[in-house]
Amino acid sequence: MAILPEALAAALEVMLALLLLLMALACLVDRYLRRACRSFVCFAVLMALTWWQLRAPWLAAVEAVLGALLTGFSLFFALGFGAHHRLPRRDTLPGASPSGVRSWLLPLTWWFMAAAASLLLVDDVGTRLSEALAVLGPLALVGLAIIGLGLWGFVRHRHLLRRLLAFNVLGSGIFLVLAEVAGPRIEAQALILTGLIVALFGSLLGASLIRRLFILDGRLALGSGTGGKE
Repeated sequence: MAILPEALAAALEVMLALLLLLMALACLVDRYLRRACRSFVCFAVLMALTWWQLRAPWLAAVEAVLGALLTGFSLFFALGFGAHHRLPRRDTLPGASPSGVRSWLLPLTWWFMAAAASLLLVDDVGTRLSEALAVLGPLALVGLAIIGLGLWGFVRHRHLLRRLLAFNVLGSGIFLVLAEVAGPRIEAQALILTGLIVALFGSLLGASLIRRLFILDGRLALGSGTGGKE
């Protein structure tokens, strides 16, 4: 009988990992900005459920307030309320060229360093890669995938709001990997809490700058004029 709760917990962890990956993907690939922001709020709620699953209920509460509520509000604030100075509903800016090797080199290097560090930090792992992947667990592996998606979105998108979304998704992936690698240590949870607070202030600042740039001259991307055109 003791096996059933463990099996259910493992199944729930896999389901949460898959849902996190799907919502991160939906948030980053959707060109309709309001729908992408709603996808991020759902992603943040799933992150709160993940912290609860990882036996960190106070982190779950902080994620729900700082991630889903306040960061979600900052994203919708950047979109604009009412009829005045509202951002276009859809991102029509062309993405950055995928052939720019230099623009992709640093994110790819950063991702490989994060993946290698996660494997090296796992305790009691031999030289076989399959053993390390088994110890990491589905949430850590999905966290690495989310980091990759966040880096891709930040490099690929030129729209400032979509870059802000990618920044938040990237941070969530980092926190997820850290929680899985470090385990239920209070030091790791305190570090994640600090990261959540910093991410919130970064989102508030980013949303305010996006609103200001758009109100001043209709700018939607860095180095662009009205309407995001070079």
